[in-house]
Amino acid sequence: MKTLSLLVATALFASACTGLPSGAPPTPGLTLASWNTEHLAERSGTGCRPRTDAEYAAMRAHVARLGADVIAFQEVESQAAAERVFDPAVYTVLIEQRTGTVRTSGCGKDAPGQTIRAQRTGFAIRKGLPFERRPDLTALQLGDPDLRSAVDVIVRPRGSAPMRLLSVHLKSGCSAGDRNEACAVLFRQVPVLEQWIDARAAEGLRFAVLGDFNRRLALPNDPAWAEWDDGVPANADLSLAEGGRGARCSPRYPDFIDHIVLDRRATADLAGFDEATYTGPALSDHCPITARLR
Repeated sequence: MKTLSLLVATALFASACTGLPSGAPPTPGLTLASWNTEHLAERSGTGCRPRTDAEYAAMRAHVARLGADVIAFQEVESQAAAERVFDPAVYTVLIEQRTGTVRTSGCGKDAPGQTIRAQRTGFAIRKGLPFERRPDLTALQLGDPDLRSAVDVIVRPRGSAPMRLLSVHLKSGCSAGDRNEACAVLFRQVPVLEQWIDARAAEGLRFAVLGDFNRRLALPNDPAWAEWDDGVPANADLSLAEGGRGARCSPRYPDFIDHIVLDRRATADLAGFDEATYTGPALSDHCPITARLR
């Protein structure tokens, strides 16, 4: 596993048919983030993580402290749900277009009487940052409407190089190894994501894959990471933005399963990485992670 160096220059492209400039020019560089918001429902008191109005407000304040330009999010019911946390005065929300099946199953003992809501991926993009949305990567669903597709965008900070970004949420239950039922599904998703990575590596844009991989990619000789980080094409020489750091969100889980994966070109621009842990009650079972490019 590579240890990332802290270097220079920024990244990104877009033909902004949306996300048009609306204020002062953005500061140089780009801050990327990813946050699995844990069953973020549209209405207070619903879903498998029922929240109060105050908890939604606390999540919005946590986002504001991140100072991120682009946030890949996961486990969000709808655009309306996302906009309760990602202030629509600050961010444009793009959400996965998958419909999924009508969910009628319960949430179990942790949320008795509640019904599971949709779990969608997406992006919150700071207003004033031009972007172009590309078609969702639906092949990650493997034909199953309840597996997540990935949201694909190209962004371009003013005066900086372009960058293509993918927000993912892979199959849960296979954080290591390859022998259980969930692993059989995740390892069918691995070559789909590799095809996207290889196609981007052959293009002229730097890129990053952000999200909940449900996989401890920094473990030695991880087979999923080995397939993606094969250096073919040359820009598919990948790095994890966290480098050799361990996760601090929960003492139960010392390894990251949320990652910001950078191609060779974006790696050269990495200026820092952080995990935004909670000072009070946990707002999600995942903490946001950020990578600063300059």
